[in-house]
Amino acid sequence: MTGKIAFQGEIGAFSHQACREVYPAMEPMPCATFEDAIAAVRGGAARLAMLPVENSLYGRVADIHHLLPDSGLYIIGEHFVPIRLQLLAKAGTRLEDIREAQSHTVALGQCREFLKKHGIKPVTGGDTAGSAKQVAEGDFAGRGAIASRLAGEVYGLEALAEDIEDAAHNTTRFYVMSRQKLEADPLGGDAITSFVFEVRNVPAALYKAMGGFATNGVNMIKLESYMVGGSFTATQFYADIEGHPEHTPVRLAMEELDFFTKRVKILGVYPASPFRRTQGG
Repeated sequence: MTGKIAFQGEIGAFSHQACREVYPAMEPMPCATFEDAIAAVRGGAARLAMLPVENSLYGRVADIHHLLPDSGLYIIGEHFVPIRLQLLAKAGTRLEDIREAQSHTVALGQCREFLKKHGIKPVTGGDTAGSAKQVAEGDFAGRGAIASRLAGEVYGLEALAEDIEDAAHNTTRFYVMSRQKLEADPLGGDAITSFVFEVRNVPAALYKAMGGFATNGVNMIKLESYMVGGSFTATQFYADIEGHPEHTPVRLAMEELDFFTKRVKILGVYPASPFRRTQGG
């Protein structure tokens, strides 16, 4: 596939890495915000968007859950990126010269043990790739950046220490978003169906809505709730299930869900990533 693929962040970000891994022939299009990345696809400036939805350590990316239902885009794929963090610095710098390390606050927290061991002070930056860019272009004596290998390549920095994250299982899941509704082949292997719904205001509505998935043997692999419009009484649920809506068990479960909800909106039906099999998921 060719054309542009939008993502939030600077060139060298983990979202950029995800773009390169899945669509190496596409031109990466960095955007300042998730809204900008979505707008780029919706308006035709980009063909696809690569958006992070959740991380194995830090949970969901809250903004995405609010943006997707009304984005006008469809989920057409998923991709998982193991987060491997490097201590980067200008050429000729030694590890013992580093007194400060700049990065996104989440990345700094993930490298707490390494920083403590080497007596390095954390400095909060806007994001990982942006921190690498600032270190490369600025004059910060004794400061390095914590970012991806790709960021080091892009900004000409050397890795003084590799894979310094405290938790090796740190992984981010991304959605591939498109204007076109491209659904997985119901006969083409494992599929994931993602959707949002709002239950009716009746006792045990959520319990009843979920009953159809249990009785039809449909595996629900994610269920999360979040407020709608800042209201404490309006709650929307986001769910991932295994299977395709054309499969009879899924069709029957969705019909039962529809009976107990105000609305159901399918966000995408897409092939399950092979990464799931390696994790036993």
